[in-house]
Amino acid sequence: MPTPTALTALDVPPRQKRSIYPEPFASLMEGRTKRVLGNLFGLSNFGVNLTTLAPGGSSALRHAHSKQDEFIYILAGHPTLHTDAGRQRLAPGMCAGFKAGTGDAHRLLNETDAEVLYLEVGDRTAGDEAHYPDDDLVAREVGGGWQFFHKDGQPY
Repeated sequence: MPTPTALTALDVPPRQKRSIYPEPFASLMEGRTKRVLGNLFGLSNFGVNLTTLAPGGSSALRHAHSKQDEFIYILAGHPTLHTDAGRQRLAPGMCAGFKAGTGDAHRLLNETDAEVLYLEVGDRTAGDEAHYPDDDLVAREVGGGWQFFHKDGQPY
């Protein structure tokens, strides 16, 4: 398929698989729908997703990356940003960034009755690890894909 020059983001079909987490964590992402946009343009240095959170949905398990920066921009709705510092209600037009290696674990929660829509941008630095302080989970990026382990090192 040829690389598009431009498209309407909401016309992109949602990613088929809701989550790459192993169970029991994957089921927790049922309220999240991602439209993977960066790949459509052949982007290799960073990824871009248009993500919708249904009421009660979560962007991810609370996590922090060792090497990959992340950025979010809220387009619609009022998600709650949950970080090491606590919880903060966000609104359309607000944004947040998470520098790699700082250890500030984060996620978005939709604690409202309306959908949340936001852009997420993250780089693709090789050799990244994601740590999940609230869960028995560690993720390691290997060869462009993620492998998941218990905190004791046993694979899922």
